[in-house]
Amino acid sequence: RVLKRRKNFAELKIKRLRKKCAQKMLRKARRKLIYEKAKYYQKEYRQMYRTEIRMAGMARKAGNFYAPAEPKLAFVLRIRGINVSPKVRKGFQLLRLRQIFSGTFVKLNKASINMLRTVEPYIAWEYPNLKSVNELIYKCGYGKINKKCKYGIICVEDLIYEIYTVGKHFKETNNFLWLFKLSSLLGGGREMKKKTTHFVEGGDAGNRE
Repeated sequence: RVLKRRKNFAELKIKRLRKKCAQKMLRKARRKLIYEKAKYYQKEYRQMYRTEIRMAGMARKAGNFYAPAEPKLAFVLRIRGINVSPKVRKGFQLLRLRQIFSGTFVKLNKASINMLRTVEPYIAWEYPNLKSVNELIYKCGYGKINKKCKYGIICVEDLIYEIYTVGKHFKETNNFLWLFKLSSLLGGGREMKKKTTHFVEGGDAGNRE
């Protein structure tokens, strides 16, 4: 009986060691994959930038004006909106902006642009560049952990790439992120003193581009 117990204990120990070794190898492979992905994304971003520069240069040489592609991504921040009309309230619900100073990324198309126009007096929005997307996700982003590792997304760089390029899983990726809470970055709203005035008129509301 003692020998049998020792044998079972030895077998259990071997199984644990094998499992530990497999987990260690998996973590190592995962770290390598994340590194390779980050490297690939940086190469893609550089290529996008160089393409824009090259196209602008070619247009300038030909005596033309280069018009970049229409923006596909917006970042929208709700800056006010209490006791609003049902239409505006519905727009906020569709954008998930149920609280003041909550923000989210939005894929731009005809429907979403019309929605932004509906709520424009109550929001501030812009076309974020890569640096802005990076900073928002790294500094202020929180994800829904129960939805991780879907659609090939295993790291923060995957999130950034999918959001910035408005990839085919943009909706799922954006829903993975909790709404951004930016009141602290805006001094609790103290910097926004003209929330009822459009940005083009020196205020804070509307498109800031």
